Amino acid sequence: MKVFLQKDVEKLGIAGEIVKVSDGYAANFLIPKGLAVVVTAKNEKFYKDHERVVENRKEIIANKASMLAEKIAALTVTIKRKLHDDGKLYGSISPHEVVDELAKQDIKIAKSQVLFNKSIKEKGSHTVTIKLSSRLQPKIKLNVISE
Repeated sequence: MKVFLQKDVEKLGIAGEIVKVSDGYAANFLIPKGLAVVVTAKNEKFYKDHERVVENRKEIIANKASMLAEKIAALTVTIKRKLHDDGKLYGSISPHEVVDELAKQDIKIAKSQVLFNKSIKEKGSHTVTIKLSSRLQPKIKLNVISE
């Protein structure tokens, strides 16, 4: 079944796209939640015209995201925290702290976009992934030092 997405749907598409999904997924999830409408033979031309506008918007978003990814990849973030005598942290570094440090450098992201390979509980240099999209996931260098 072809549907026109009215809102962004994770792992499916962004608002304004026409996508093909199973009948059950459309009837039981997308349409009742107002995320999509069915594309029929009568309204297909109307939705195809809107899809062209979305393609242009996607291109602009991709360019902005790639520029942001380059800017993020060049960064090194330093966080000062209290440490035990053996170099371990009291607690661990949270995604919120990384978001705050990036905000100081005029990069605004959500804490859900910060991905740790493992929790950071000791001083030193660590690699943190910032998920901008499914394809763009630049890594930043995170230094944890003593206060």
